Amino acid sequence: MSATDTPSSFDIQTLYTDHHGWLHNWLRKKLGCGSSAADLAHDTFLRLLAKPEPLQIRESRALLVTVARSVLSNHFRRQKLERAYLEVLASLPEQVMPSLEDQAILLETLLELDRLLDGLAQPVRQAFLWSQLDGLSHAEIAGRLGTSVTTVKRYIVKAGVQCVFAQ
Repeated sequence: MSATDTPSSFDIQTLYTDHHGWLHNWLRKKLGCGSSAADLAHDTFLRLLAKPEPLQIRESRALLVTVARSVLSNHFRRQKLERAYLEVLASLPEQVMPSLEDQAILLETLLELDRLLDGLAQPVRQAFLWSQLDGLSHAEIAGRLGTSVTTVKRYIVKAGVQCVFAQ
């Protein structure tokens, strides 16, 4: 395909047919797990299919590696968040342990919140989370971050806007 061609589902199908096996092997080497590699290869192609703008494919494998690295990064971030969540659950007394259904809902909510706040600077994320999850006042957050109350308010608004307008 030339660089000026616009991709169709056929182009993605051809890309998939020609390079899925290679991408799966590349991911398997990174992950050490064939089934996780298969899931992430699938997610890589889904992300390409979901792009609203036409793809300019000059080097098929370079494109796949670029997208797969992003998918892989998200995978590792989700794993880290899930481990932290499970550690907190393990430390809870049995009488306050949420049901398995509630645990699954809470984990999904955490993962979605992480996705929505992705890309924001750490102090912005932290101010928003302290405000919304811990109920800290703007003054308390400012003290913890070593910044002004006005800056904290700006951080919280910025994070809130990110959550409202994220896709």
